[in-house]
Amino acid sequence: MKPVITDSQLIEEALTRSVDTIYPSRELLSQALSSGERLTFYCGWDATGTAVHLGHVMNYSIIKRFHALGHRIILLVGDFTAMIGDPSDKSSARIRLTKEQVNINTFQFKEQISKIFNFEDKENPIEIRFNSEWLSKLTFDDVIELASNFTVQHMIERDTFKKRLKEEKPLYVHEFMYPLMQGYDSVAMNVDVEIGGTDQLFNMLAGRTLLRKSNNKEKFVITHPMLEDPETGKILMSKSEGTGIFLTDSAEEMYRKAMLLPDSVIVQMFIHSTEISRGECVSIEKRLEEGENPRDIKMELAREIVRMYHGTEKVNQAELSFQNAFQKDGMPSDAPVVSMDKSQDLAELFIQNGIISSKSEWRRLVDGNAVTNLDTQEIVSDYSPIFETDVNLRLGKKKFVKITVKN
Repeated sequence: MKPVITDSQLIEEALTRSVDTIYPSRELLSQALSSGERLTFYCGWDATGTAVHLGHVMNYSIIKRFHALGHRIILLVGDFTAMIGDPSDKSSARIRLTKEQVNINTFQFKEQISKIFNFEDKENPIEIRFNSEWLSKLTFDDVIELASNFTVQHMIERDTFKKRLKEEKPLYVHEFMYPLMQGYDSVAMNVDVEIGGTDQLFNMLAGRTLLRKSNNKEKFVITHPMLEDPETGKILMSKSEGTGIFLTDSAEEMYRKAMLLPDSVIVQMFIHSTEISRGECVSIEKRLEEGENPRDIKMELAREIVRMYHGTEKVNQAELSFQNAFQKDGMPSDAPVVSMDKSQDLAELFIQNGIISSKSEWRRLVDGNAVTNLDTQEIVSDYSPIFETDVNLRLGKKKFVKITVKN
């Protein structure tokens, strides 16, 4: 068995990187880790889809650091709870899955996370368990006993439940069972620490309550933030919506998706979704603050993500594929093409072709220095520019148009 490592710097890294909050406290968990005792950590994944995205990977990156310290790791597949449906952060009841669907999703899950974990580690094997092992054996008496630990008032304090009640949307009794089932996972495995996103806090604290009452044991809970755009609050990775970077993506698709991420998330993506050091993350943040082109730094991010999941040999190929999809001047190959007379009003031309919605939008773009001639890299500052030859323009950050000038 691999000995437990108590190096203070490594423990600090594990307790801070990608970590939002630790219950009951960071200090108490740090003391437990420094004691040399081998703790049991676990994180769960409900087999409700066939793909794992980088938002899920944050769980595994955190738990992988504790595995490197020599602690016992359990990756729990919620094959039983997937057939109920977790209501976390959902405005409506999730559709229940059949056992066949769950089995298919579970196979896909195991295949994908093998890109993250070394399942051949004999010194400290990573365990994969399934909660049907114990949940399917609970009797009705057992479920009633579990439910007696919580009040209805406690359950409906959950944000998503309160919202649905307020909006008069259905709230089904079986959905109250989900936090009980996830909570019982902690009891059945007698774990020391559970890791999950902030959206899972209610469920994880339910497990803390049950473990304390059943086994007279205090469980630590580690939450990590959600990957979201700090400017819009939009979640970047969503299994239910099919958005984000998935481990099933090809190297080329991963690279392309990384390059399309908002500039505002570059630093957090390096912190939460790569293996580069904290010092390098700080350096990247400083480079952006000093005005370095975000596109160049985003290329570094794209290369690192591809390297992690497809290997170094695929990086150059993915980058070349992306560059071939864009011309050297930065124009997408599928950018719209419009034809104009030299004397034609550009704003009216764009409105006619659906490029912009109004002249006021055009004025805002020009006034904001957001119109760029990609051929000369000059800002277009005139509301009615006259072009003598064909020109490629960028409007804002993501809108492009090719203009052919009639002779």
